[in-house]
Amino acid sequence: MQTINSATLNQAQFVCSAHTHLEWPIDSGSEIAVAGRSNVGKSSAINAITGRTGLARTSKTPGRTRQIVFFDLTPDHRLVDLPGYGFARTSRELQQHWQKTINRYFSTRQALRGLVLPIDIRRGLMAMDQEMLNWCCHHALPVHLLLTKRDKLSRSAAQNTLRTVQKQLVESPLFSAQLFSATKKEGVEEARAKIVQLLMSEPRPVNN
Repeated sequence: MQTINSATLNQAQFVCSAHTHLEWPIDSGSEIAVAGRSNVGKSSAINAITGRTGLARTSKTPGRTRQIVFFDLTPDHRLVDLPGYGFARTSRELQQHWQKTINRYFSTRQALRGLVLPIDIRRGLMAMDQEMLNWCCHHALPVHLLLTKRDKLSRSAAQNTLRTVQKQLVESPLFSAQLFSATKKEGVEEARAKIVQLLMSEPRPVNN
């Protein structure tokens, strides 16, 4: 697999929006997924990290993303935008479909090296975020948390929240966290470096 660096993320190109696993790209190389609650600025984070305004669609209606979206960085590396979770304005049938599809993706996708998890810094870790972390810990999947909307808090308050979250994560060496603001471009380089590190990491055991 070719060596990559932070600049590789600027090469992100849309590949496909997949509603079922049959539409996923071939399971080869390595990829990092981005997941999170529907109102935490996930799409804005993807756009800031890739330096590609409009790459991931942002919407005034949280939860609008209803498919798994794949972006190529190189022929061997991808970024994957997962549907936002925790938004109730969808049918139970569709919610169950999303859950089943995403569970399958996490459990079987050999190319998956890690997860980027945006968290609204003003709200901290919520129950569904903790459930996601517990699942990732069980399946040995590294997670890097972005405490988004850092600019909405004072610097001291943001640092206090970061320390609180880091204490909550201390039980697992698979987890890390940082401050992030898509609006102010704060923490972008740190996030890019972490994504590159995860993309170049060794595969994890998965269920076939």
